[in-house]
Amino acid sequence: MSADILLVEDNANDAELTLRALKRNNLANQVVLVRDGAQAIDFMFGTGPYAHRKDEPKPRLVLLDLKLPKVDGIEVLRRFKADEEVRKVPVVVLTSSAEERDIARTYELGVNSYIVKPVEFEEFARAVADLGFYWFLLNRAPHES
Repeated sequence: MSADILLVEDNANDAELTLRALKRNNLANQVVLVRDGAQAIDFMFGTGPYAHRKDEPKPRLVLLDLKLPKVDGIEVLRRFKADEEVRKVPVVVLTSSAEERDIARTYELGVNSYIVKPVEFEEFARAVADLGFYWFLLNRAPHES
């Protein structure tokens, strides 16, 4: 199961809006949706139900909500950025939290960007599209060796 984008989102409506916005802009070719922090960790590290993908390439981008069941987004980010290989994958927090302590903590842990989800669908869709265009078309990442 290959993925360009790992979408970590427990809210079904927000997940659907994100997927629709990505599809509308032809950015949803290989999106994997997981609904809690434990699944995100298993997917990224190839453990548990995702053990079969241990040797598969990492996603090119992670869209991470903060308020997640099982393992919260802050802990997911901490684990991702603590690993030599996984830390190379850009992580964008896409959350409803505009709390300064969440923003500060995620940047301390190495998040690549922090975006508060717009309430209106068109604004939300534009934000997701802009994210995709930036990370897939404009940004240059080191090649895997």
